[in-house]
Amino acid sequence: MTDSTTTREPAAPKKRIRPARVVFFACLIVVVLFVLIPVSNLFISPVIGTPLAPSAGADVQTLEVAGILERKCAYCHVGSSSKPFYAHLPVASTVVANDVAKGLKYMDLSKDLFPADGLGEAAIAKMEYVLERDLMPPVRFKMLHWNDGLDAGEKADMLDWIRASRRKYFAAGNVSDAYQNHPLQPLPPNVQVDPAKVALGDKLFHDVRLSGDNTVSCASCHGLDKGGCDQRATSIGIGGAVGPINAPTVYNSGLFLKQFWDGRADDLKAQAAGPVHNPIEMGANWETVISKLEADTPFAAEFRTTYPAGLSGDAITDAIAEFEKSLVTPNAPFDRFLMGDRSALNEEQVRGHDLFIDNGCSNCHVGQAIGGQSFEPMGRRADYFAERGSVNEVDKGRYNVTKSERDRGRFKVPTLRNVALTHPYFHDGTRETLADAVTSMARFQAYRDYTDDETSAVVAFLESLTGEFRGQRLR
Repeated sequence: MTDSTTTREPAAPKKRIRPARVVFFACLIVVVLFVLIPVSNLFISPVIGTPLAPSAGADVQTLEVAGILERKCAYCHVGSSSKPFYAHLPVASTVVANDVAKGLKYMDLSKDLFPADGLGEAAIAKMEYVLERDLMPPVRFKMLHWNDGLDAGEKADMLDWIRASRRKYFAAGNVSDAYQNHPLQPLPPNVQVDPAKVALGDKLFHDVRLSGDNTVSCASCHGLDKGGCDQRATSIGIGGAVGPINAPTVYNSGLFLKQFWDGRADDLKAQAAGPVHNPIEMGANWETVISKLEADTPFAAEFRTTYPAGLSGDAITDAIAEFEKSLVTPNAPFDRFLMGDRSALNEEQVRGHDLFIDNGCSNCHVGQAIGGQSFEPMGRRADYFAERGSVNEVDKGRYNVTKSERDRGRFKVPTLRNVALTHPYFHDGTRETLADAVTSMARFQAYRDYTDDETSAVVAFLESLTGEFRGQRLR
């Protein structure tokens, strides 16, 4: 009898991949990528979808600066720029996407520096700030992008262009030589307006017949004796209706790039029509308003001396806009300081001014109005709305107009002229005092936590921005 059992050779042991070897190869791949990426960037420059330049006719210096920006800044600050090959690799794609999102949050060069209607005053202030302090590009970005730092010549060329542009387009005619290149400028002593239209617009601005029930005028929410606002968190309209947003000051509003917090009105004339038709503000329409004004025979006759075609919504808003254009408040102590009077500010106010500049507040609160020249996100350093605990429709800000995700939570920067009188603060009216507003802005926007002493100094500086109207200091 034979044994049918087949004897098998023992199986060869499986080769085990040693963990140390896996770690070694993983590290090798990372090292290769970290060498390959920066080396590749020495030879690859971004190619953007459209030339980064202002409108036709730009001067040679502007075109040269645009070229530098295309080569060195377009990856993160031009939404249409092409991305490097590694932007599609695992991990790197997330890093690149975050860099681009953050870059566009601070500035989209194609929209902010070179908008369709001219040079962006706030954008050149931001560029000047980061160039003077060597803040861009960040160190982490430089580690992988060896060719994206500015050399000394490029930096000098850009700063020269910024300062030449400010002198050409934004410096006030009454500023002293020492402050020609200051991001903040004095208000003009007066503006060119049509006196007859201003007088008529003044009457209409204070006329309750523009509201549906004859109880609310433009001045109800923009009191000239209350800093040009109503000093309420949100305004009260027709029938006691509570509005959803803080009323901005009407003083110096003719200097703003657009009107309303979200910029939905291109100019003062368009803005003047909005509240008349808003059901919770003035709750009226032009047909009923004109009917009431026509019934006032002396007023209708007076109106026709300025507007021969007679009463119309277009003519009414034109007169109101001309009046609002006249509401400049020059001769604040800070204006006198910028015009050469060094004694116009005390020591604490000068220190507050220096903190304001050093911490980048003047990057957004810029120009003659010290604001109103750009739309900025509410909360750069921290999520303002998460801390507040809720988000409503008006909190979407500029997004409600453009429907662009970049503009969600972005608002027109308010003027700081006469800011000591325009409490409570922010679009939601949540900060009762100027000190509260200063500490909040430093924390959410300026990456700083001010001491009480620093807050007091900045508040003192802001109080120096209270000007005069019709020769009388605002109170």
